[in-house]
Amino acid sequence: MPLDKTWYTEEWAGQGSAISLKIKDKVHDEKSPYQRIEIYETEAFGTLMTLDGLVMVTDRDNFVYHEMMSHPALFTHPDPKRVLIIGGGDCGTLHEVLKHETVEQAEQVELDERVTRVAEKFFPELCESNHDPRAKLHFTDGIKWVADAKPDTYDVIIIDSTDPVGPAAGLFSETFYRNCLRALRAQGIVVGQSESPLFHAELIRSVQKSFKAAGFRDVGTLFFPQCTYPSGWWSATMAGKDGSIAEFRNQAAAAKSFATRYYNHDIHVASRARPEFLR
Repeated sequence: MPLDKTWYTEEWAGQGSAISLKIKDKVHDEKSPYQRIEIYETEAFGTLMTLDGLVMVTDRDNFVYHEMMSHPALFTHPDPKRVLIIGGGDCGTLHEVLKHETVEQAEQVELDERVTRVAEKFFPELCESNHDPRAKLHFTDGIKWVADAKPDTYDVIIIDSTDPVGPAAGLFSETFYRNCLRALRAQGIVVGQSESPLFHAELIRSVQKSFKAAGFRDVGTLFFPQCTYPSGWWSATMAGKDGSIAEFRNQAAAAKSFATRYYNHDIHVASRARPEFLR
């Protein structure tokens, strides 16, 4: 919660640390059926959205997260046509996914419609693809959606979730990953945000273990900076249904037909490097 009228401060629970952003104004505050959504204008990070007092997205650094949640998985899959995004209410990941010409349909399943509607107003650049004919937005429970999905439906599933507490906790479970496995086609890829390597190493290990227990053949974690998330260092864990995730479409990534601000071929390779304490 804000420390005073000048600074927004998020305390990183259990870590004895916090982040503060100097604010110019609070421009929106509402309580949805699921959470409190607040929008601030900051001096250095542009617009800031928080959910229940935790940073969700800022203008300045969201591109790193959204690109790393999207492009490594899509370039790892040999021919991604159908993509499912669980969560992702700010629509930044959806926007990145639809940069890929191979994608014929991208479905986003977000529990809280108000997050998306607020994002459309305050983060219009993230929502530019919401009316793309390939995009389908569903506002319902993502866990149930995957459980009810027909087998062999999707090529890539992206779990763009909040922290593993409350309704999002089930998105980190072996049961959910088993349902993802069933919903994926052959050579399918799933990727989910997996918190901070520095603060949440045990969670990353747990996620990897659960993916393997669910039946995925290959599992690995990608690392990237994210300065407004706890510790400033973040991760996404990726799993292949029946193939290796170590190989990706190198030439396609190197000669990508769309603009990015963080992701490129070399970043893809480098993001798989593990620090010694995580080996």
